[in-house]
Amino acid sequence: MIEVALSVVLRAKPGKEEEVAEFLRSARSIVEQEEGTRAWFALKFDASTFGIFDVFPDDGARQTHLSGGVGQALAAQGADLFSVDPNVENVDVLAYKLPGENV
Repeated sequence: MIEVALSVVLRAKPGKEEEVAEFLRSARSIVEQEEGTRAWFALKFDASTFGIFDVFPDDGARQTHLSGGVGQALAAQGADLFSVDPNVENVDVLAYKLPGENV
């Protein structure tokens, strides 16, 4: 079951757009190790705006993810890559469809 999610908007500094894209691509290997992260998406909205959307079975799994590898990497590299602090929103999931899951 999926109950909660995170929506993160990232704004790349001018000239850092490809580095942000590569950062997000490389983050996949970290997230694959997280049992509680049920689905994870790295997004590109426009030339300098990126995002992450991920879903979890409960708030405990979401908090574990936030304190995990991707969250630490965002904090460590954020000042170099982003023009503003990442906008992280906790959201509740009302309905979903994932392969192999019946809701």
